[in-house]
Amino acid sequence: MTGTATQTVRLVFVDGGAYHHEDVAIPVEALGRYERLVDCLQEDPFVLTRMHVDMDRLCAAYVVDA
Repeated sequence: MTGTATQTVRLVFVDGGAYHHEDVAIPVEALGRYERLVDCLQEDPFVLTRMHVDMDRLCAAYVVDA
């Protein structure tokens, strides 16, 4: 991913009533290909090959401003 512009995305998960978050770096180019962030997380080849997003536990996802 060297040389690729990335954007930090915060994923908020709920597990047994407890919330926790993970910050991930996603290429800006990948984010630009989708109208909705959730579509990018579910469909983008970069995301799918590099991370697992537990969509059953995901309760929020948003771009973190720099």
